[in-house]
Order: sequence, then C-alpha cells, then structure tokens
Amino acid sequence: MDVTEDAVRDICTDAVFERGERYLAEGRIHEIHRVDTTVTAVVSGSRQYDVRVDLATGGFAPWCDCPYDGPGACKHVVAVLLRCVDDPPSDNGDRLDAALGGADADELRAFLRDELATDTDLRDRFLARVGEPMRQSVDELRTSIDRRFEETNPEYHVVFEPIDFTQWFDLANEHREQGRAASAATVYRALTESLDENMERVDGAYDHFSRAFSRALDGYVDCVAATERDADAVTDAVAFLTERAVSGTPFLAEHFEKAAVELQEKIDEQSCK
Repeated sequence: MDVTEDAVRDICTDAVFERGERYLAEGRIHEIHRVDTTVTAVVSGSRQYDVRVDLATGGFAPWCDCPYDGPGACKHVVAVLLRCVDDPPSDNGDRLDAALGGADADELRAFLRDELATDTDLRDRFLARVGEPMRQSVDELRTSIDRRFEETNPEYHVVFEPIDFTQWFDLANEHREQGRAASAATVYRALTESLDENMERVDGAYDHFSRAFSRALDGYVDCVAATERDADAVTDAVAFLTERAVSGTPFLAEHFEKAAVELQEKIDEQSCK
C-alpha cells in the first residue's frame, strides 16, 4: 500500500494528525527500522513508546503501547507513518535474505535452536509453522495472558495502558494458515476468556482492549465453525459462549450472546449443504 498523507489522514482524527506532524518535526522518532513492509520504531512522548505498522496492510495495522484510547490511530503511529511518507527507512529484508543465504546450515540450526530454547513465543510459532498441533490447554495459555495484565501495573489492580497481545494472535493465525482450526480456536478462546475476566480492571485504552476482545471472539467463532465435523467441540463452544453471556463481564454479555447465535447459524448452514 502506498503511504501518502491522505492515507494517513484516513486512519486518524484531524487533531491527532496535527500532533503526529508536530512529533515528526520535533525529531521524536528513534530507532526506526523496516523489514519488507513492517516498520518498527520508538517514539518519545511522556515516555518511550514502541510503534509497529504494516505498510502493505489496509489501514496499516497500527500498534502502539501508549494509553491512547480515542478514535483511530494515535499521534505516535501517525508520526511514524508520516516519516515513511517523507523519508522511508531502508528495507533490511534483502540484507537478511543475503545473510540467511550465506549462513552455514549447521550454524544456523544451532543458532535457531538456542533462540527457540529461551524464547517461548518464537518456539510456539515455530512449532505451529512446521506442523505441530497446539499442545497447551486453554488454561495454560490463559495463565500467560493473565500474567501480562499482572505485569503491566504490578502496584495496582487497574490497567491504564494497552497490552500487546500480538504473540497470541500471531500464534492463532499461524495455526489457521496451517489448516489447524481447532488449535487456533484454543488460542482465541484463551484470549477471549482472559480479556473477559480482566476487562473490568481496565481504566484506559478502552478501544484497544475492545478491539482485541472482538478480534479474539470473532476468531474463535470462525475457527470452531471450521471444525463442524467435531460435534462435541461445537456443542462445547456454544455452551461456553452462552454461559459467558451470563457470568462474564456485564457489558460484554451481548457480544457473547450474538457470538453464540452466529456460531449456531454457521453450523446450521453448513449442515444444510
């Protein structure tokens, strides 16, 4: 996707666009890097914020760990995108490809194994890519996600700033791309449960958490529907959604109710084909 000022304006408010312009002019962007279409950067504000955008995705799939919860993208994202309009960072994709192409296979294998041994996120995605089904349960995944809420603001119960759930969404997507809908559904359900349980402690960045919840819930329904031959899984999913509508966070009840109805309709449509 071409990065133009008009395209950036489309994803933010006029006020945020102006603040993003000011941040760029003030030189607040640091450590900006690009690999293929993914750009990452650090933008200084009241503290240092991590930003990530995808130049090839409609809307740029922006992510920032600032507490902004207004409509559209934040000023840090806008500043980075405007930098890409005026002075795009060089693409390191070819450099990586060249390094990989010239690497010794045994050394590369040893390096990868060392990294996989210590980086659980990378290890999970690697195993998903090479064909391993999900072995973690919903409860085990939820423990990791819940921990992120605890670590975000350890001194208080309240969560003020966004949490990056990318590692779990990427893991679910990897399983989906490999045709393992049941494994992806496990990840989406863990995300849905954790967000539901922790939503009432959120006091800021509401749009961020609401979008993450909706994305996880939609993914769960889609993946369960893709496993329509597993009647027990479908029955369990509908029961889970119905129960959550009653016992979960009150303002999310309607979302669970609609999801239960949508899943049942998907299954009924498939059974009629």
